[in-house]
Amino acid sequence: MERDASYWISVLQLAKHVEGGWYKETYRSPATIRAGESTLSLSSPRSISTSIYFLLQKGEFSAFHRIRSDEQWHFYAGDPLTIYEILPDGLLKEHRLGKDPSKGFVFQTTITAGNWFGSRVTEGGSYSMVGCTVAPGFDFVDFEMAERDDLIKQFPTHRSLISTLTSR
Repeated sequence: MERDASYWISVLQLAKHVEGGWYKETYRSPATIRAGESTLSLSSPRSISTSIYFLLQKGEFSAFHRIRSDEQWHFYAGDPLTIYEILPDGLLKEHRLGKDPSKGFVFQTTITAGNWFGSRVTEGGSYSMVGCTVAPGFDFVDFEMAERDDLIKQFPTHRSLISTLTSR
């Protein structure tokens, strides 16, 4: 039986995410790392690791944003997802999550701490059901949503993509 996005949103009790799409936190480690115990310039203690379910539907996108920790993405169901990562030197990396390695898709990929990234369902798909694991754990204090004009000034060669994957 093929599941659709509304099935996963309902069954997993996903909520709207500020960056776009749908999510639910599934794990937050009780173990913590203190500020100063990491090279990531954390301002306060963080869980060692956190995980969420994350779903995007056709026409939705995860807006360009960045966090202070590495984020590993895992593919679960639906159609392939493309994650766009802009490295500090301006190089654009496209990570393609999906279930068919023969078509260049991978089951998991990692976005480097501090890099700008956004995502959307790959052309022709209807939804992507994935998971994200962040270490040290996610905290909204470490979350920065991109401002379209500022990001375009920083990376003008990616103007079209940035315009598509930002909401402000």
